[in-house]
This record gives sequence, C-alpha cells and structure tokens, in this order.
Amino acid sequence: MEEKSDVDPPPSSSFKLLASFPSGLSPSQVSVNLTDAYDRIPHPDLTLENSISEIWVQRSLKNQSLFNGKKFRYGGCSLLTGGASDHAPHLCLHLGLTDYRTFVGTNLSPLWERFLIPSEDDSVICQHTSSPLGNGAVVETIDKKILVLQRSNNVGEFPGYFVFPGGHPEPQEVGIASHQHVKELMESINIKVSQEMFDSIVREVVEEIGVPASSLSNPVFIGISRRDLNVRPASFFFIKCSLDSNEVQQFYSSAQDGYESTQLYAVPMVELEKMASRMPGCHRGGFALYKLMVDTMKIT
Repeated sequence: MEEKSDVDPPPSSSFKLLASFPSGLSPSQVSVNLTDAYDRIPHPDLTLENSISEIWVQRSLKNQSLFNGKKFRYGGCSLLTGGASDHAPHLCLHLGLTDYRTFVGTNLSPLWERFLIPSEDDSVICQHTSSPLGNGAVVETIDKKILVLQRSNNVGEFPGYFVFPGGHPEPQEVGIASHQHVKELMESINIKVSQEMFDSIVREVVEEIGVPASSLSNPVFIGISRRDLNVRPASFFFIKCSLDSNEVQQFYSSAQDGYESTQLYAVPMVELEKMASRMPGCHRGGFALYKLMVDTMKIT
C-alpha cells in the first residue's frame, strides 16, 4: 500500500505499508518467530560486502560514542487465521538478529541501493540489508492531542525532522546475545520477544517524552511501515495518555532522552497532517496507519 499524493513526496518521506491493522492488535494477537532463517544473507559481491566494515571504521573514527549493539531484524510477517470460534486477526512477526554496525554499513550506506534485489517479494528485496525493526508510538493525550517530537541537530538521521516517539525493541532486554540462546528455549524466548515488542514502545515513550509509565494505556499494534529511502522498517503502536498536553510538556522538560529532540508538540489531527510532510518516510507511514485507525473508528 503506497502513499498517494497529487505531488510526489521527497524520497525521504515516501513509504510503503507492509502491514495495517486499523482496529489495533493486543499482545495476545501478536506472536514472534525468531530464527536465523530471517537473518541477513551476505551479498555475493565481496567488494560491496567488505564496504560494511570499512564504513563502520570510518564512522567510528568520527564518532567515538558509536556502539555496536544487537537488534531484531525484520524478515517479514504472516497473518494467522484462528479457528471457527476465533475470528480475531493474529500477526506473526518473522525476526532474525542483526546489529547496528551492519545497519550502518547496509541501510545507511551511500551504496544502500546496491544491496537491494529486484523482486515482488518484500523479504527478497531486502535480504542483503540489516533492516533492524524500529518502533514508533502515536500517543494521544486526554485532551485529544497527538505528541510529536522535533529531532535535534545532533542526531545521525533526519536532524530537525518531526517524528513520533520511538526507537527499537532490544534483544538484550530479553537476554538474547545469539541464536544459540534462542534454540535452547525457543518457545519461551518467542513469547518474551513478542512481549518486548510492546514493552519497548512504552519504554521509549517514557524515556523520550518523560511521562510516567502509569499514565500510559496498554499499546495496541496498528501496523508496519517502511520508508523507501534506505528501506528502513518500523512497527507502530497507538497509546492513550491520561495526562493533558500541558502536563505532558512539564514532564518533557526533564525527559531522560531529551537530548535527542529539541521540542515536543501536542497537536490536533489537522496540524499533524501538515507536520507529516516533514517526517521521515517510516514515520509518515505511521501517520497513515493512525489515520486508517481513526477512519475505522468513525465507521464503527
């Protein structure tokens, strides 16, 4: 599902929706299959493959604080249908493992398009890229405003752009260092990773906005967006906040990760629509997912 517009959006803002659930999915409706079958496949062009290490070395020399942490790799998803008594949709996320170094050397590389494979199959297109699964939250305050951050000029990607609060689910949060851990306790690990999908987005909102977790509703999963520029995927969630926009602004002034952003906006839908044109593609896709949710709620 592509973004349609009378004017073509800039490449940084164009996106594709990989999955959409306007009615929202609860944690019991989202499962995970974490296996090395969904890991990145090395590119057969050795020069291109070796550029991953070269780019990381160059970036590390410029920025001493770079850290190569593990990430979950997005390898696709499938819709599972329940039995006769269960008509609720159920999504299974196909995840592998990757790391930040490989993300910098593939998706964020100046050569990123050379890693892509022409195909109708989404997972084949990106089989040589790191594609860590990011996340984002559309947070609605008690006075019906949506929270949007303006990224600082110090961040590596999209300085000055508008984004929803978010980041990444983290393998280390569930004790995963390699696939060996997963093979030994596969079923219980998959359950923990599925829960991390929901736990991590609450964590990100608390860290970036500064509001207490107790003010946030349980997140509902509304879909997955991937920006066209460097094919970066992100899952999106909808969360209600029991605070009004003025109270949220007060908490934001002491947010843990406040350095990543310069300002917090609490805006109605009409303003959010205008700001979406200055969002990275994956977050613009998050806005499209939220709009689908709002439209569905109007119908029902």
